[in-house]
This record gives sequence, structure tokens and C-alpha cells, in this order.
Amino acid sequence: MGNQNRQRRSAKKQKADRRREQARFGDFDLFGKAQNLAVEALEHLACPDTEACGGRGARALGVLVDETRGVGWCRAVDTVLFGLHMDVLGKKCWPDGWQPADLARVADRELGAAARRGVTDMMAAELRRYAPTSIDDAWHDQLAELQAAVWWSTDAEYVRESAAARRTTRSATVELLVRMLRLLDALPAVEVLTPLPGAAHGTGGSSAGSGSAVDEKLLARVRALLAKAEGTNYEAEAETFTAAAQAMMARHNIDEAMLRSRQSAGRSGRFAGDGPGGIRLGVDNPYAEPKAILLQQVAEANRCRTVWSRDLGFSTVIGFRSDTAWVSLLYTSLLLQASTAMARAGTKTSKSGVSRTRAFRASFLESFAVRIGERLRDTTAHAQEDAVTANGPDLLPVLASQERAVEDEVSRIFPDISRSVRSGRRWDLEGWHAGRAAADLADLARGNAIGDGAA
Repeated sequence: MGNQNRQRRSAKKQKADRRREQARFGDFDLFGKAQNLAVEALEHLACPDTEACGGRGARALGVLVDETRGVGWCRAVDTVLFGLHMDVLGKKCWPDGWQPADLARVADRELGAAARRGVTDMMAAELRRYAPTSIDDAWHDQLAELQAAVWWSTDAEYVRESAAARRTTRSATVELLVRMLRLLDALPAVEVLTPLPGAAHGTGGSSAGSGSAVDEKLLARVRALLAKAEGTNYEAEAETFTAAAQAMMARHNIDEAMLRSRQSAGRSGRFAGDGPGGIRLGVDNPYAEPKAILLQQVAEANRCRTVWSRDLGFSTVIGFRSDTAWVSLLYTSLLLQASTAMARAGTKTSKSGVSRTRAFRASFLESFAVRIGERLRDTTAHAQEDAVTANGPDLLPVLASQERAVEDEVSRIFPDISRSVRSGRRWDLEGWHAGRAAADLADLARGNAIGDGAA
């Protein structure tokens, strides 16, 4: 009996304390309710309206977006949702291996362009907590590409100002934030490719140290060649321009390898200042498998390796920074060129009138990928032969050593995974030959001549 009395007195005291806190802090209870409802929405939003969940997620979301509950309620909801995003990014997404470009891509893929913008805003807000030099340079590059910046006046005003800037309602903005939270919180862990924010030793995003380690003038020339390849209606011209760009970058990246070797002279272990690392590139449907094969071919022609994460819609490219930057640029261009050539081939039907367009296009892309890989490797081999002639045989052990460093990095990040993408598709013979022809029409020697003189 005495114990029960003590429990009753303790419960009364707790209630009295809560009443005093509410009287003192005003909206304290609103923030607690908003927090609980947000958690309930996250837990049950995807649940169908059955007896198991009874539509609890939808009801919780309905209360969160309800503006008739007053300004205090709206302020509490907005603040809670913003804070939850900071928590899920800093405590889950970053430690689980996700990088800014990854999260922007998955938000766009799953929820659309508005979610991509929203996630980019949340990442800009979370990463401002760290000194710029404690964020990896690759992250600075990704944030710059995403144009991530804190543009709103205060965090408490983000929802209202975002709705106004993007010409939508507060209700739609709150719902999007909840769905973004649910997406981010449900992401599986992936491999950690770079030091986490707060633990990196970068340049703070300065132009001197960030970027792809490729001279901007050279990049401009290479991009101009790829733009010509993408813009022509003739496969032979496209291949010529692409081969020229590959030759230029192969020569540059061989020079980079020699420079890294000289910088690491006298040191043991990883290469000084610029060891191999990884980037992730989106590889989505339709035709994800031949796209992954294309990326694998491009990467291997440039001394990189790939691992395809089919379910997550990306491949990880492992290599030195200048090499992986070029792989990303070239893959994007070749995918556009292949898609354009494939579209010109039109639709296909069997003799019985059944569509075989999908099989034709899958075979086209895979054949294109295999043949492009062969030709890119030939171009790289010619550039290497020229470099050996110019620099002497000491170049070969340097390149071999750096290839071993890439393989070691792959084994470190992915110790138990197979890296080859093997096709399991039914082939379409016409599509296979058409794809190979699209990649096999140009003379690579002409490409080298154009590359040497491009402006």
C-alpha cells in the first residue's frame, strides 16, 4: 500500500511539473505532439488502410499539415521536421555511406524533382555544421554540382519560404518533407567511400584542391569534342569525336600517373595525396543491365573498376580521381550517343507481328558497350605506347603499380562481391549487329588527329 501511495504521489508530481513547463514554455507540448505524430507518420505512411495499421500514417500526416490548428502548431511541425532531417542525415545517412550526389539521385528517382531540391536543401543545412576543410573535396564537388546552399532566412521559416519560392502550399511542402524523411530513414547501408564530414582533410572546396584534377582548358576541349559527338546524326562522326576525346584524356591521365609516382617517391603505402577512391553513378531502368555493362567497359578502358548495385540503381567506380572523373563524363556522353542511335533504328516486330523492340534495344546497347570497350582500350593502348616512347620504359611499372592500388581498393571496399556484369538477357541478333555497327564505323587515327587540334 505504501508503495502504491508513493507511485500516485510521484505521478501527480510529474503532471504538476509538466503543467508548470507548459505554462513557462508555451509551445512545449505542441513540439512533443508534433514529434510523436511525425514518428507515427513515418512508421505507418506506407501501410495500406487495413486493420493492421488502420490508416494511422495518413491520419498523422493529415494532422501535421492542418493549418487550422494555429500558428504555434505550424511552427512546431516545421521545426520538428527540419530537425528530424538533420538527425537522419548526420546520424544515419552519412555514417551509412551515402554521399550528397547519391541522396539527390535517389530522391529524384523515388519522389521526383521537388524531393531532389528538398533533399539538397537539407544536406546544405546539415553540412554547414562542419568546417569546410573537414568535408571531403569530392563532397564539395557534388554540392557545387547540385548548387546546394542555405538560401532561406532561418530554419524555422524554411517550410513557409520554400512553399513560397516553389509556388506550392505549406501542406504540400510538409507532406513532401515527411515522405523525404521516410525515404532517407529506410535507405540501407552502403559502402563508405570517403571520410565522413568532420573527419576529412580537404581544401574546403577551393579551386586549387577540389575538382577532378583535370586542367580546365583540357576539360573544355574534351567537352567540346563530346558535344560534337552527341550532336551529330552520323555514327562515324560521333565515334571519331569520342575517340579523340578518349585519346586526349588517356594521355593526360598517363601524365597524372607519372606525377603521382614522383610525388610518392620515398614514401610507403598509399600514393601521396591522391590514392584511389570511389564514385557512384546512376544506372537505372530501362535497360539497366546493358547500361551497367557500358559503364564497366568505359571504366576498364581507363584503369578503373566497377561494382553494380542493381537494386539501388547505381554502380560504384573505383580509380584515381582524374580517371573516375573522365569515366563519369565519357559514360554519360556515350549513353546519350547510344540512345540516339538506338532511337533512329526505330521499333522492331517479329514476322508474326509481335513486338521485339525491347529485346532489340537491350541487345543493341550491350553490343554497343562491348565494341566501344574494345575501341577505347585500343585508344588507351596507343596512348600508352606513345607515352612509353616519350618517357621510357619506367612508365610501365608505374601504371602497373597504380592498377594494383585500384584492385586493392576494390578488395578493401568490396571484399566479397563479384564485379563482372554478365548478361542474362535473350539476345536479338539484329540488335546486336546494329549496336556493334554503331560503335564500329570510325577510324581511330582520324580521332587522334582531331583531338590534337581541337580548340
